[in-house]
Amino acid sequence: MKYDESDAQSTNVEDRRGSSDAGDDSGGGFPIPMGGGGMGLTTMLIVGAIMLLFGLNPLDLLNGGMGQPGPSLPSHPRVGGDGREGGRYGIPGLPGSADKGGPRDVVARSEDPMKVRVAQVLKDTEDVWTDVFQSMGKRYTPPKLVIFSRATRTGCGVGQTAMGPFYCPVDQQVYIDLAFYDELKRRFNAPGDFAEAYVIAHEVGHHVQTLLGISDRVQQLKSRASERQSNAIQVRMELQADCYAGVWAARDYQLHKDRIQPGDIESGLNAAAQIGDDTLQKKSQGYVVPDAFTHGSSAQRVGWFKQGMRTGQLQQCDTFATRDDPQ
Repeated sequence: MKYDESDAQSTNVEDRRGSSDAGDDSGGGFPIPMGGGGMGLTTMLIVGAIMLLFGLNPLDLLNGGMGQPGPSLPSHPRVGGDGREGGRYGIPGLPGSADKGGPRDVVARSEDPMKVRVAQVLKDTEDVWTDVFQSMGKRYTPPKLVIFSRATRTGCGVGQTAMGPFYCPVDQQVYIDLAFYDELKRRFNAPGDFAEAYVIAHEVGHHVQTLLGISDRVQQLKSRASERQSNAIQVRMELQADCYAGVWAARDYQLHKDRIQPGDIESGLNAAAQIGDDTLQKKSQGYVVPDAFTHGSSAQRVGWFKQGMRTGQLQQCDTFATRDDPQ
């Protein structure tokens, strides 16, 4: 992704690194509750690996929900782009595009390059989702993104580095320890600026779900479901956040034409593929257990991310209305 010093940074970034605003700063991660028949070591490793990346609020997973508000299913009709590969919101690697530009705010700079990049990506998400919400006659309230190290207090409990990036719907904030980006490169083999931006875009996608009431309804459905059904519901939730990340990518290209560079889309698709449940399970235990999925397979995650990129349409991300996943 192409950014320079003239690109705006979000003012909704809070840097808690080096502060005392933390809970249990042991750095050892949350204990995994052993409910019912207990959780085997292999399952624990899978859960831990998944929690290191996007999606499912790890605090919700580990603490049984903690009374958090959760998601409502989209009720809007399904509408889309023009049906072509790339559609109306084409970006490099997907044919077809339209230009749209405008002035950008320039705010105070930070001397920390990684923090600057995070603030620039967050600003881009704010630009995109403000535009999308306005088109629906709604007002977008951006989340705050909190940078921390080791541990920090959140509205959902104590957040720790071992959880990876996550979104807390209670305080409507995204949390990330920037050391995670090293893990993204080394452990998940997903390097690149766009892969890093995709992490933020996915978590902001969960914020969009909260604002639209999707999160509340999903939590209600999960509270009445079996464990297997709850996993399936959660998968649709995560796939929708992937699709929203794709919508962001498509529309960000329209707002800031030179932002996405050749190779960026491949980087994002690789990131989505590397953290599919089936890929993680194969790496950790050598075989796949679909009923234990919580985020979706690599093919599902890539398919829904591409769906968002092809259409640039929020309504095309209704993952709950279909089981026919896009390719």
